Amino acid sequence: MGGRLARVSRTFNVENRARREISKEKPTPAPRHPTSRLEELAGRPEIQEEIYRKDNRLLTFLKDVYVESKDPPVRVKDGGGGHLPSKLEEKRLTKLGHLGDQDVKQVSKGRISVVEAMMLLNNHKLQPQIWTAEKIAVEYCLELKDVNSLLEFFIPFTVKEFPKETKKAI
Repeated sequence: MGGRLARVSRTFNVENRARREISKEKPTPAPRHPTSRLEELAGRPEIQEEIYRKDNRLLTFLKDVYVESKDPPVRVKDGGGGHLPSKLEEKRLTKLGHLGDQDVKQVSKGRISVVEAMMLLNNHKLQPQIWTAEKIAVEYCLELKDVNSLLEFFIPFTVKEFPKETKKAI
């Protein structure tokens, strides 16, 4: 409702206000900034003399300054397209799932695919004595703290089948 009221107030008498602005002879100029007075002062000869006069005290300060500069090492830019990775990552083959061509074939060390994550969570849930955090970390090239966090905070869904109710129970 507020949007409609705002729109009505904006569009009220808009054509007349536009014609009034267009029919003005010349728009009023913006106020001048105080720095425009420097142009007036620049024409005076004593100020020009002050500008071009050498100050010996400042020149001696300038002679005492010593600056060392070193060029950065020159990088050779390859004319080929594409972004090159900054460091070469080690890859490992994944434990392939059931999707075949859609499965991820290689994963960086320290990472796992979604299929692998579901497999390791399910294996740990079904056989926690065999699939311990240490064994999972070694098997999938992961850090132990990451595996412990994964096993603690991510739990796969369980499917529970309830017995069919008889007509008498309904």
